[in-house]
Amino acid sequence: MKKYNISAVVLLVLMAVTSSVSAQEDVVCFESRKGASEVTQVEIEKGLPNVKCSKKTGAVLWWGNPYDGTVPMGDMPVEADYSHGEAVVKPRSTKMALLPVCGTACHNGTYPPWPKDKRPRKLTMHTDLVPDSLNLQHGRGAIWCLDCHNTKKRNKFVDNFGDEIDFNQPQKLCGKCHGPIYRDWREGIHGKRIGEWARTGKKRWFVCTECHNPHDVQQGARNSGFVQLSPEPAPILPKGLENADHERHHTKSESSHSGRDPQQADH
Repeated sequence: MKKYNISAVVLLVLMAVTSSVSAQEDVVCFESRKGASEVTQVEIEKGLPNVKCSKKTGAVLWWGNPYDGTVPMGDMPVEADYSHGEAVVKPRSTKMALLPVCGTACHNGTYPPWPKDKRPRKLTMHTDLVPDSLNLQHGRGAIWCLDCHNTKKRNKFVDNFGDEIDFNQPQKLCGKCHGPIYRDWREGIHGKRIGEWARTGKKRWFVCTECHNPHDVQQGARNSGFVQLSPEPAPILPKGLENADHERHHTKSESSHSGRDPQQADH
């Protein structure tokens, strides 16, 4: 009997510890693209989280602090919308644990052997990022790794002049090919930014790779530059409202069934 009581007590303690650990698990959601913009939910003030996460999609619904974890945007020599206020970005290099190592330990200009040319070849490494290097889902076969990555330092990008581009400023790299999109991004038309509404206010700018996967931009058969997002559930209707038919356009059959003339639906 005593053994049974002891076992029961131990079991209860273990259950309490397990539930306590589960309750303390970090809530992690993504800001724009899974795998590239994860953020951990923390309290910035009593009862105010830095972000609110969707339980259905895992995406950020709103920001309690849009500037959490940001740094000033690097030098951007072109006059644009970001020049009129304080522009900040969230550095991605801090999340890439191997980034400082890959440019010195492996790709140091001597090892691995210097590539004979920039023509695509089958990779023996990094197949987790690029499953099939001979069928890179970016550029429709017109580009390859060394068109973007520095030949000597893989932890840097390269521009058209052979100069280095920091990983935290991929927009400079993408602008090599996507001129019109890059221009729209500079002017605040394309992309995502959060913060103050005023043109001269402080804003967090999202850079290209936070929204687009550079190694799978075409998304295979979808041939689209943006990953499909799971929609949020429909909003709860106000009390007493049975449906939301009043918010949609009626088809001809629906209008005929209801006795309404579709030509006079808006009159």
